[in-house]
Amino acid sequence: MRRLALPALLMLSVQAHATDIVVSAAASLTNVFGTVAKAYESKHPGTQVVLNFAASDVLLQQIANGAPADVFASADETAMDKAQAQGLVRKDSRRDFAANELVLIVPAAGKFTPASLNDLTSSEVGKVAIGDPASVPVGRYTKAALEAAKLWEPVSAKAVLAQNVRQALDYVARDEVDAGFVFATDATVAAGKVRVAMHVPTPTPIIYPLAVVAQSKQPAQAQTFADFVLSPEGQGLLAKAGFHHP
Repeated sequence: MRRLALPALLMLSVQAHATDIVVSAAASLTNVFGTVAKAYESKHPGTQVVLNFAASDVLLQQIANGAPADVFASADETAMDKAQAQGLVRKDSRRDFAANELVLIVPAAGKFTPASLNDLTSSEVGKVAIGDPASVPVGRYTKAALEAAKLWEPVSAKAVLAQNVRQALDYVARDEVDAGFVFATDATVAAGKVRVAMHVPTPTPIIYPLAVVAQSKQPAQAQTFADFVLSPEGQGLLAKAGFHHP
């Protein structure tokens, strides 16, 4: 199993073996898809899963620009809808495979813990990490939740925008902000460095879809990986990491 940044990923067309499967997945899937890939490889000797993680919209742009990918796994339906509208994924392969929750976290050693979203307007909260709503699913969910609470304007004025959910998590874990919005599974990854202040209701459920990329050079193998994610074993690994059934 390999993980590649974009420059290396763009070279993959020359370096990859025919049995490699390139999976472009949302940043919040970093840990669990590493586990899923290992389990998949153990059942398919000789096949290597190459993992590429970033914000869902960034991955979408990479695929649109010709970066090699066989499977696209998004952290929201919006990014996958865009991919489908642009003909970048195979519509008949699209499936919802996981669900998550939005949480507000604070540094583990932080002195102030908001008891409600309204507390984010307090003078005790100076900076709040929020995924960029323009390109990051967790940011879109956060904006919708704050708009529903009529708090988007005052809270966004304190926002430190993150390029993906793991960057938002890092800002809080490093005590660089007073609070931040991440998925529940991300907070678990940084247990001991962050505390969950509250679970935040979202107007729409947090659902993760995946699909085979239309330009995949090995769609059959890509579909096999997608099927594994949706299998009882794959779903069990996701559940163990804190994801819910969609």
